[in-house]
Amino acid sequence: MNADTSDLAWDGAALTTSGATSQLTKLRRFSGYGVAIAVTPYLLIKIAWAVGLFLPTEQMGEASWRAINAATAALAAVAILLAMAFCRPWGERLPAWLVALPVWVGTGLLVPTVLLAPVLGPAAIARDREAGAADVWAFEQILVMVSLVGIGIGLPLALAGYVKARWPEALSGPLDFTNRPGHTQQLQISLARLAAAGCIPLGVTKVYWATGGTLGIDSGMLDHRDVWWHLLSLSTGVWALVGAWGLLVLTTRRGAPRFLAPMAAAWTSSGVLFSQNLYSSLSATRSDAQPVPEYPLTRVLTSEAGLVLGVLMATIILLVLHDRRGALRGEKR
Repeated sequence: MNADTSDLAWDGAALTTSGATSQLTKLRRFSGYGVAIAVTPYLLIKIAWAVGLFLPTEQMGEASWRAINAATAALAAVAILLAMAFCRPWGERLPAWLVALPVWVGTGLLVPTVLLAPVLGPAAIARDREAGAADVWAFEQILVMVSLVGIGIGLPLALAGYVKARWPEALSGPLDFTNRPGHTQQLQISLARLAAAGCIPLGVTKVYWATGGTLGIDSGMLDHRDVWWHLLSLSTGVWALVGAWGLLVLTTRRGAPRFLAPMAAAWTSSGVLFSQNLYSSLSATRSDAQPVPEYPLTRVLTSEAGLVLGVLMATIILLVLHDRRGALRGEKR
């Protein structure tokens, strides 16, 4: 009787696990194919702009603009390849860095866009119309925003299923674990405190600007603080503060019951700080770049700080994951 009961319990657990795995596989495939479909309009538009077709403004025919559009077209192609990798078996055989690096950069670029799309989309269209953009630009912008939102929603879902299958310790489980010999927790804590010491003042500064503060802003450029600038400043500031919390929780292993929340916070924050500031720095080199209200020195300091902090935070995350993977896999043996 006991043997039969044990067998039934085992079979029930196996069926539950099998069902969960099947649902996860379906989610990965649906999300992966959805991203590929959503990003196709963006890819086609960027290719057209890169070769000089359907340009909304004359400035976009310049070499700097074409280079940017070619680069973003390449990023769109990478997004499609990643989506396919996340939903097909061959994707789990790719080198870890080949998956993690573009996902990290993409997370930083897309998360703020997706969260702010309902406001940023119309604001961008209105701003460009005032600058004399052609009417076709509004339709192209709508397609671009639809693609970005599709990527921003579908890619994380496909990624979650992929990571759950390949690196389960990166998403699930309790926050704390038993250190193994050779761990780097003390180094992690020291680096996390250093990163937090940079993230907190950066975050406070950005939030201060977003809410109307003028210290560090050129008094002659106050009218250039449009909705777009305010929202992106607020987004960067909030993510910097969230990232400081996530890093300190991850390294001290105190402040949250589960690993997922601080990990997601630190990962997203590091990507946002690096990618958004890199994109902003590159965009500033265009001849038709929008004027910025910050003093040049202030802008350089905040941009460079964001880049450095993003890389430092990513390094700390890698150290945490390395120790966690070794500890959790060692416990299973």
